[in-house]
Amino acid sequence: MNSLKELFKNKDKNLCSVFFTAGFPQLNDTASIIKNLEVNKVDFIEVGLPYSDPLADGPTIQHSSEVALNNGINLDIIFDQLKSIKGDVKTPLVLMGYLNQIIKYGEDRFCEQCVACGIETVILPDLPMLEYENHYKALFATHGISNVFLITPQTSVERIRKIDGLTDAFIYVVASASITGAKGEISQGQIEYFERIKAMNLKSTLIVGFGISNKTTFNTVCEYVNGAIIGSAFIRFLESEGVEKIDEFVEQIIS
Repeated sequence: MNSLKELFKNKDKNLCSVFFTAGFPQLNDTASIIKNLEVNKVDFIEVGLPYSDPLADGPTIQHSSEVALNNGINLDIIFDQLKSIKGDVKTPLVLMGYLNQIIKYGEDRFCEQCVACGIETVILPDLPMLEYENHYKALFATHGISNVFLITPQTSVERIRKIDGLTDAFIYVVASASITGAKGEISQGQIEYFERIKAMNLKSTLIVGFGISNKTTFNTVCEYVNGAIIGSAFIRFLESEGVEKIDEFVEQIIS
């Protein structure tokens, strides 16, 4: 069984995921960050593939991508880093990147490398649903890879229902119609959005991202969905405090 599906089968509340950018702050920090997050009992980890034009990302994650690329990171190095910990790390890993990265790298080659690393789930914010249905669904299925779709407050009920039918990992619930990054506390409008999604009784696991930055925002969204992803706040912490203090960051979220 897919490791994420196994996780969701055994836990369906307060799921905590942390996002980081591979190759940041230092080129070879990827494995250490993953191991530290696992030791500190993060439920699943989202590994960002640095990209020069990250459409969904705000200034913090854009900066981390720029630093990682300047460090010399590329997909081959990332896959080698992930292979080095395969078998040692049991926490599910999810890759988040952009469609052009896969096309340029080679679709089959990308999928084969995912399999070699134990990656079973990818998030591609700019992958059109039609393109997924016509091509990538079959390609990913051949390699045992699940795709994660994103929804926003503006996503129609019809599209959400269709995404729910196509989903075999989780639905990424974008907390607001904006790019990534901390936004302060959860607004009443966001709560109404989460309530609306919850009331749809979707079959898929629901994970909120974009703007979840501390224990308060994490706990608030988890009242309505299955869990949340913390990204920009963790990137800032890594840059200021370093890999060695990851336990302090996780503790302040899920203690």
